[in-house]
Amino acid sequence: MSTAILTGAPVAGSSLEGDLRSLGFAVRTATDAAEVTAELAAVPAHERVALVDPRFIGHVHALRLALTDPRFPAATVRGALSVQAEARTALARAVTATAATARTSGSEGGTPTAAPAQTLGSAAAPGGAAHVASPDRAAGGLAAPSRSVAPAEVAAMHGAADAYSRVDDLAAALDAEGVPVHRPELGVLVAAVPVDAAARAAARGAVDAVDDERVRLRAAVKSRDGFFTTFCISPYSRYLARWCARRGLTPNQVTTASLLTALIAAACAATGTRPGFVSAGVLLIASFVLDCTDGQLARYSLQYSTLGAWLDATFDRAKEYAYYAGLALGAARADGDDVWALALGAMVLQTCRHVVDFAFNEANHDATGNTSPTAALSGRLDSVGWTVWVRRMIVLPIGERWAMIAVLTAFTTPRITFYALLIGCALAACYTTAGRVLRSLTRRAERTDRAARALAELADSGPLAELVAKAAPRGMSSYLAPLSAALGTAAVLAGTAAAGFGSWVPVGCAVLYAVLAGVAVAAPLQGPLDWLVPPLFRAAEYGTILILAACSEVNGALPAAFGLVAAVAYHHYDTVYRIRGGTGAPPHRLVRAIGGHEGRTVAVTAAAALLHHQNQGFTIALTALAAVLALAVLIESIRFWVSSGAPAVHDESGEPA
Repeated sequence: MSTAILTGAPVAGSSLEGDLRSLGFAVRTATDAAEVTAELAAVPAHERVALVDPRFIGHVHALRLALTDPRFPAATVRGALSVQAEARTALARAVTATAATARTSGSEGGTPTAAPAQTLGSAAAPGGAAHVASPDRAAGGLAAPSRSVAPAEVAAMHGAADAYSRVDDLAAALDAEGVPVHRPELGVLVAAVPVDAAARAAARGAVDAVDDERVRLRAAVKSRDGFFTTFCISPYSRYLARWCARRGLTPNQVTTASLLTALIAAACAATGTRPGFVSAGVLLIASFVLDCTDGQLARYSLQYSTLGAWLDATFDRAKEYAYYAGLALGAARADGDDVWALALGAMVLQTCRHVVDFAFNEANHDATGNTSPTAALSGRLDSVGWTVWVRRMIVLPIGERWAMIAVLTAFTTPRITFYALLIGCALAACYTTAGRVLRSLTRRAERTDRAARALAELADSGPLAELVAKAAPRGMSSYLAPLSAALGTAAVLAGTAAAGFGSWVPVGCAVLYAVLAGVAVAAPLQGPLDWLVPPLFRAAEYGTILILAACSEVNGALPAAFGLVAAVAYHHYDTVYRIRGGTGAPPHRLVRAIGGHEGRTVAVTAAAALLHHQNQGFTIALTALAAVLALAVLIESIRFWVSSGAPAVHDESGEPA
């Protein structure tokens, strides 16, 4: 339950109390600072509390954006402020401080004064102009700031018929205390505190002129998305999101329905029949519609959560990779075609693409001096409408990728589907990685310690690499880390491919890779190309498993390798989304226990060398390793995401997924 405190006597004929109750708030009234303080103390410390000027006139969705979004400790629009539990103490101090200021200046109940600058759009202040005081302040109920201005000066400065609201002072006070106060973009929505009856009538007319439900539906769609999603899914999935909201469904329930639909699609593909393949393609598109709907439902109803963001991200991977497995099983049943190597290759390539995205973004998340001619060219291209959609389609985001997979599944064979997928993803990977390398080489930017820590966590180094890192030289070259990682990756992949299954050469190459991996992470990853280190490590580990399983010709080795890579990839995605949620990587004891990327690479090559004479020995070893890893990372991951209490997040980046 949440509580809204009206900071003054309710206005006759106002629907504000009803609007607040419709948003789930219990409404209380306080006429001065002392009563506000008392009412705040009466609200349980773990609850959200809102302060609202009783003269507020605006769209319900403007209030919803300011008062119900769980992602921010505090949020405000004109005349309304909400804080969550972590900012309650700061709010209490702000109320006390503004009251003390008023007593000192003698302005409480006196002359009109200037309000803090706002950057919010409203009917009374087009373009987000600042609002200042007017004579009518009596209903505000809190302290006024000190500088007085005359009504004529107010009109001359802004031409706005908005009254001063003491609630806005509290938002400014929270800013001054270092509490991040979110100010949502309202666009055409109205949030105003009118000064008199004429202004109230004008504000009501402005509210009536804009259909906030249409605005809410439009805002439910992610602002940056792929062509297929934007033009083929979102025009109707937003209405499905509203239908779900009106029936009390949660985004997590829709996410789960999307997963179940995709798993049924994978099962249909596994039948190996043409009707099964057609059904699989249709169900995969249906799963994607639900996948879009869950995010739109979260934005429509502001039901954001860390658990929801994690479920959405990890279920996307689970759906796609389960579908790959279904296609591989279906190919074997249809005509005995073994495409497990292609399925595993598609998973490896797609996962490495994601790590490139994640690592690059983390490396440049808060870089300073972040300029580049390549980035400037990209910005100029964005001004040419058609190039935006072409470039979004080239990277083969999830919408385009799933549409291609669905159509090819229905009308061709699994082998053709995987060939097209591998070629498309490879071209997309080359395009995006080359562009990011050029940006990194041409920009002059200082990477922060936070970025270096995130890259180190994404690297997933185990005991072997850490041991080498302690003895390795530091700071010899800004390009030492990516160079060492690239040499190690090339050595283990080339050595494994050349020597084949059963040789001890891959073991020696894996040990060399572990040494070079330690050198790569010996110093903080703050160089211009250090973001390449994590994806190179992923390519080395996953690629080694793929090559050994493909060369082994042992029955069941490739499906077992598919399961192992899936378990390890889950661990790496889990790490990514913990970092994105601001909670840090999984416990280091877990990373050590599962060996790190270099330890697992050595273990798999050793298993291939030791067990190549035993029938099914390598398959059993891969299966056992996959089961142990999956159990370890799943237990820790589920424990964390269910009980961590991490702040709510929601992915609005629009990255290829």
